[in-house]
Amino acid sequence: MAAATFGAANTTATLKEPAIQLRGFDGLRSSSSSSSNSLALTRHFGVFSLPTPRRLSTIKAVSTPVKPATETKRSKVEIIKEHSNFIRYPLNEELLTEAPNVNESAVQLIKFHGSYQQYNREERGGRSYSFMLRTKNPCGKVPNKLYLTMDDLADQFGIGTLRLTTRQTFQLHGVVKKDLKTVMSSIIHSMGSTLGACGDLNRNVLAPPAPLAKKDYLFAQQTAEDIAALLTPQSGFYYDMWVDGEKFMTAEAPEVVKARNDNSHGTNFPDSPEPIYGTQFLPRKFKIAVTVPGDNSVDILTNDIGVVVVSDENGEPQGFNIYVGGGMGRTHRMESTFPRLADPLGYVPKEDILYAIKAIVVTQRENGRRDDRRYSRMKYLIDSWGIEKFRDVVEQYYGKKFEQFRELPEWEFKSHLGWHEQGDGALFCGLHVDNGRVGGKMKTTLREVIEKYNLDVRITANQNIVLCGIKKAWKRPITTTLAQAGLLQPKYVDPLNLTAMACPAFPLCPLAITEAERGIPDILKRVRAVFEKVGLKYNESVVIRVTGCPNGCARPYMAELGLVGDGPNSYQIWLGGAPNQTVLARTFLNKVKVQDLENVFEPLFYHWKRRRQSKESFGDFTNRVVSYYSIPYF
Repeated sequence: MAAATFGAANTTATLKEPAIQLRGFDGLRSSSSSSSNSLALTRHFGVFSLPTPRRLSTIKAVSTPVKPATETKRSKVEIIKEHSNFIRYPLNEELLTEAPNVNESAVQLIKFHGSYQQYNREERGGRSYSFMLRTKNPCGKVPNKLYLTMDDLADQFGIGTLRLTTRQTFQLHGVVKKDLKTVMSSIIHSMGSTLGACGDLNRNVLAPPAPLAKKDYLFAQQTAEDIAALLTPQSGFYYDMWVDGEKFMTAEAPEVVKARNDNSHGTNFPDSPEPIYGTQFLPRKFKIAVTVPGDNSVDILTNDIGVVVVSDENGEPQGFNIYVGGGMGRTHRMESTFPRLADPLGYVPKEDILYAIKAIVVTQRENGRRDDRRYSRMKYLIDSWGIEKFRDVVEQYYGKKFEQFRELPEWEFKSHLGWHEQGDGALFCGLHVDNGRVGGKMKTTLREVIEKYNLDVRITANQNIVLCGIKKAWKRPITTTLAQAGLLQPKYVDPLNLTAMACPAFPLCPLAITEAERGIPDILKRVRAVFEKVGLKYNESVVIRVTGCPNGCARPYMAELGLVGDGPNSYQIWLGGAPNQTVLARTFLNKVKVQDLENVFEPLFYHWKRRRQSKESFGDFTNRVVSYYSIPYF
């Protein structure tokens, strides 16, 4: 196949509607082909004109083979874990050296403690090392004391900002090595933790952030906290490292302890300080979300495990539907890596949920690939085995058969922004934060309000923040104070911004290929300008997500319009996600330079405006139109 190059972007397509002209875009084409064979946006049937129309097949990998029992090859990280004395060595020694960084083995181990080593990639003349710390906040819950501590630490030891993440946690950037222990111990002493926020184990457990006094929401949030406790490391390495072995473990529910210790079906390492994880922990990261029917504020299908509360006709929780096998990460130009939506596994009664979760985790622990980390997520195991075989193996560890998946209503993305009744006499207020970056006057004002009114907060999976437990008499003064800092009610925020997300990317992320957080404000303004040009209304919106690399931290493969960094100032364009986050997007174009984005946006939005069906979203429109054809994947 000849090298792919961009077609001319300087022609003008005059459309029949008066007073509207759009710059034409010939799309990707072979450098050896004529313009008649290019992928062009036209006004012909189906919008996209291709030489040989045929149905689009889902971008999916060839299944990774199940490793034979005799295979002994392991990745370098597996060897580091084995020799680490349960995630201690050589990190404990590296932290004592005068060097500003830690060695390669310690870089891998400190992830389990909730930190990544980074350096400013824009500085020249040597690397300026620092560490990013990520907290672990099941359900996104942040007590008042912890919020104020994080706010202080950002100013004293970080870069002066806090980052709200897509997994309902804080990220604190810019901490130098000599300050790590001070910062970590401060977080621990303030009812917080970073244990397991990164690394090859269960990450933060998501749940709807709304502090609603409803049985199903409360049950979902409690279940998320119980799952987080069940899968928390037990060997003490975290507290040994940062608070000299002092224990800060909160009292656990008896059912959590019982489920962790149960070994009736061979799930545990009986003599190990890590009964579930053992010396090797999991093959890769593991992500879990819990929610209630209809509330997809957590991108439920993108997780390794998705748990949905099922209640009876009286609203009493009875059990859970379980999904398995979701995940976003992939590698450019390797079609054997791919994003994947979770599959329905089955239903379990509420008293069995911890045992079912443990059985799924152990199935991945025992069978997930440990030779090549690109294929180590559970989604590849399920894709290789198929859901039936996976269910059979999980049931052996669970000790029961899964019941039939219960019927659920249609999913809806709920932002939980704005003012709402909690149901207990108090109010909560969800605030939009562009890309989750809390800094400047916004940061000062949030602290003022949270401290003055002694509020707890919650972080959403869409990088926003919720202020909880607000007395009704406080609503007016709080609203006024927040508005003065630009923290506006949703009706005053551009609809494009309300659902947009981006990962941090440059300058600190070592994996970034191009801009994301710093680039998305301009991209959104340009999309808005195109909307105005083609006649789309202000209140119409598209879910836009931007990442600086293909790892998918901002879940771009669920967006209606996803931009995934694939080169300097260049993006791969994904189309076709749904507003309620239930459809996987598909690759549309590669190597689109940032200055050429309008050449892609204008024809797409123009045809959506004029050819969509009644109330058809942009994602549904592109899925309907593009699905007739096979888009080349370079």
